[in-house]
Amino acid sequence: MPVNASTLRPYALALLRVTAAYMFFLHGAMKLLGGVPWVSLQGLAMGLELVGGALLVLGLFVRPVAFILSGEMAFAYFIAHASASNFWLPLKNHGESAALFCFIFLYLAAAGGGAFALDGRRR
Repeated sequence: MPVNASTLRPYALALLRVTAAYMFFLHGAMKLLGGVPWVSLQGLAMGLELVGGALLVLGLFVRPVAFILSGEMAFAYFIAHASASNFWLPLKNHGESAALFCFIFLYLAAAGGGAFALDGRRR
């Protein structure tokens, strides 16, 4: 029995969601273990990364959480990485992770959580 792409799509989407969310959660955990103060811009980012990453791994509230995290990463790119001299060069300004997370989360906000997301069980 042949397997077509539409059959695998929800599982590939779930793999993207879980992998990206886990990596994102690790960024928050690194900040937490590094002693970033909660009452700071980096502390706010840390909270979003920990809570948002965990929610996305579980597949809870995928669309709104992914949309918020996409915005966080766009903000991070423009505030921390982009400058007038190297705006279009994320490898030079070290913003490639922020740009990738931004667009992965934007895609998840549009596509949903895929297979194994707990959002499907809430309905």
